[in-house]
Amino acid sequence: MPDFCCTPEMKRVLRQARSERARLHMHGWRTLLVFLALLLASVWALAVTVQDDRQQKIEISKPPLRIVSLLPSLTETVCALGACQRLVGVDRYSNWPASIAQVSRVGGGIDPNIESIVALKPDLVLAAGSTRGADRLQALGLTVLRLEPRTHADAQRVLRTVGDALGVSPAQSERVWREIESGVQAAVQSLSPLARQQRVYFEVSSAPYGASEASFIGETLTRMEVGNILPASMGPFPQVNPEFVVRAQPDVIMVGDSSRASMAQRPGWPALRAMQAQRICVFKPAESDMLVRAGPRMAEGARLMADCLNKAAGAGR
Repeated sequence: MPDFCCTPEMKRVLRQARSERARLHMHGWRTLLVFLALLLASVWALAVTVQDDRQQKIEISKPPLRIVSLLPSLTETVCALGACQRLVGVDRYSNWPASIAQVSRVGGGIDPNIESIVALKPDLVLAAGSTRGADRLQALGLTVLRLEPRTHADAQRVLRTVGDALGVSPAQSERVWREIESGVQAAVQSLSPLARQQRVYFEVSSAPYGASEASFIGETLTRMEVGNILPASMGPFPQVNPEFVVRAQPDVIMVGDSSRASMAQRPGWPALRAMQAQRICVFKPAESDMLVRAGPRMAEGARLMADCLNKAAGAGR
């Protein structure tokens, strides 16, 4: 009886088995290669490149989970995009929303605590273009994105850029911006015809610095068809000579609570028609914070200004 393993039939079966094994082996490699390609594609999809205010391209390899923010408007932008929980450090002036009260403080834009920031091991540091120490943080290997909104267009661009950096969908960023725009427009439409005939001096700090037509505050006033005594040619937030305000004779003065005490001591100010008619809006510290930040709460700031203008128009009758 012949050995079965050596029969032609058995040899044919063995050849088929070897061929099938080779086919399965190749299929396995192909499956692995496809899997690796998909994995790499997903990693590449998470990586983004954004442009900062210095026109520098900043590469972010993956959505950051540990963020340090050194500018209040950027802190508020992160939270408006639903990423408050990713903040591990903020500047001393960031105070909204209330949920960030327990987040570590790491100094301010002019005096950031480099050691504290590095110790927090952030994936991303958000800073103003003028933030001191930003170059040092980059030299230490941290990813630093420098953004400083000063106009409405800046605020929209920064919102989109931060959203891209955080891995937030463009649709979500656009939704947040539409809500801001809708709120600003509602404030604009709430003004009475008399309120629109007024000229305003808006003081952002007691130095004093004011908000000109070129600032986001000035742009809001322009949309309200209200005059601004500080022209765009002075820059967004110029330092103002108190005598300039006297010569301009604004109908309404908007200031923060910190400016209240010094106003009466400024040369010529007691004689200002706005002072004498009490067409002055003094904003509380929390309101001032909101008003001077080009970020998600611009609509609320616009409503404050509209309320002020409507009340001043009534007082001037």
